Amino acid sequence: MPLEETTVSEPETFDFKAWLQDRRAIAEVALEDALGAYKGKAPSHLYDAMEYSLLSGGKRLRPLLAIAAAEAVGGRAEGPVLDFACAVEFVHTYSLIHDDLPSMDDDDLRRGRPTNHKVFGEATAVLAGDALLTEAFALLSQGTEAVRVRLVGMLTQAAGSLGMVGGQADDVRVPWPKSLEFLEELHLRKTGALIAVACAGGARAAGAGDMQVAAMQDYGYHLGLAFQICDDLMDLAGDPKKMGKTKGTDARKGKTTFPALLGNEASLRRA
Repeated sequence: MPLEETTVSEPETFDFKAWLQDRRAIAEVALEDALGAYKGKAPSHLYDAMEYSLLSGGKRLRPLLAIAAAEAVGGRAEGPVLDFACAVEFVHTYSLIHDDLPSMDDDDLRRGRPTNHKVFGEATAVLAGDALLTEAFALLSQGTEAVRVRLVGMLTQAAGSLGMVGGQADDVRVPWPKSLEFLEELHLRKTGALIAVACAGGARAAGAGDMQVAAMQDYGYHLGLAFQICDDLMDLAGDPKKMGKTKGTDARKGKTTFPALLGNEASLRRA
């Protein structure tokens, strides 16, 4: 009996570059709309300072992760998913403004431009960061009650004293202990917490269950640590023009880095 001919279709290829370009454009429009709600209502110099840092470009890593996590569990880049993606970027931007202040990292450049306080003054920079943090939670006040309560709780924990702010509190205590355990714990909070909640919150906003959310959060923490290791390596050898900031700042400030503890090659393998 002759065998019937069967047609084997080629597997679809995923165009990551196209996905990245499309979702980044969606995130940019959402951020412009979210911030634009305050134009003409907030004091103009405050709004200008908020806009200067929020809409200055950047990788948009956290909103993209929130969108990717939502899509991975069957959601779409709309509604509560976009609200949460914007809220995380608002919080991230506030943290950058405050990190750059003279009382913190005292940086002059961010994304290739003068830092917020260099343009608007320290007082307005502090207030712009405060406003972005506050308005992040205004974004999360939309949507169904069950979803928004969970998202507010997740973002609060990630951004507060148990997460990003707690990590920053250890960051300003220099010189740091030359301990890998200390370094990982610090960066799991300072960097990893917000990346982890971007993944977990994006999934939650799309209706994911507890197991999926927990898996996304675990992934985000690991990704955040890898991101920080690569950032440490770039601080040593990166091109300041491409990075948009001065290199070698960690060593000058007496901060322990992964390359300083492990060496460059071992740090890269760990990432």
